[in-house]
Amino acid sequence: MENLLSAYNIFLAVMAIVALFVFVALQFFEAGYGYLFDRRYGRPIPNKLGWILMESPVFIVMCILWSLSPRQWDAVPLVLFAVFQLHYFQRSFIFPLLMRGDSRMPMGIVIMGMVFNSLNALMQGGWIFYLAPEGYYIDWFAKPYIWIGVLVFLVGMIVNLHSDHIIRNLRKPGDKRHYIPKGGMFKYVSSANYFGELLEWTGFAIASWSWAGVVFVLWTFANLAPRSVSLYKRYEKEFGEEFTSLKRKCIIPFIY
Repeated sequence: MENLLSAYNIFLAVMAIVALFVFVALQFFEAGYGYLFDRRYGRPIPNKLGWILMESPVFIVMCILWSLSPRQWDAVPLVLFAVFQLHYFQRSFIFPLLMRGDSRMPMGIVIMGMVFNSLNALMQGGWIFYLAPEGYYIDWFAKPYIWIGVLVFLVGMIVNLHSDHIIRNLRKPGDKRHYIPKGGMFKYVSSANYFGELLEWTGFAIASWSWAGVVFVLWTFANLAPRSVSLYKRYEKEFGEEFTSLKRKCIIPFIY
């Protein structure tokens, strides 16, 4: 077990370092999907299919890790598993079906997403179901971590879902124009959906009180923060003063 834990800690350190490189790289290269679609990232496939292929591996791998774990019915791991899967069930199987239009996603983005999501399942599930020390989660419900963490997660999920709803309803059927999203947390940031997701995984990290959760937050920020900046610049270029007069931040209200 000690050798396995040592290998796992190295794995976490490598993932944290890679997140830093991803953050730096995305200052120079936009992740080419959605509003920032770019064919250089591979053959385009339908957006709905792309999202299912990209997000479902983490849901499936977590289910496998949970089903094989001797801790599968322990209360705290079960709650953390349920919270984690709540997001990914929605993101893998509901969110794609709600999409409108015929947008496409480059296959390269899909493959990168599949790889990261599979590794992230090993990070989170590995700790929760196998490597957290015996007794680590004893009396967890008497401590503040899980209550604060789950509350932050749920607030983040509500922000994320509401923001996605606003974006999804910007256009009427057949309309190809772009619009500035307004309402909800879009009053404060131009990428309110990403702010919601960042809140979710910050809450999950608090609830699990683990380095695995922290590394996931680093990855979330490394991926979404540069993208939010790119989207801000794209809005600024397309809408000019109409957008800049709103005085929004990119992803974290009043800060960034």
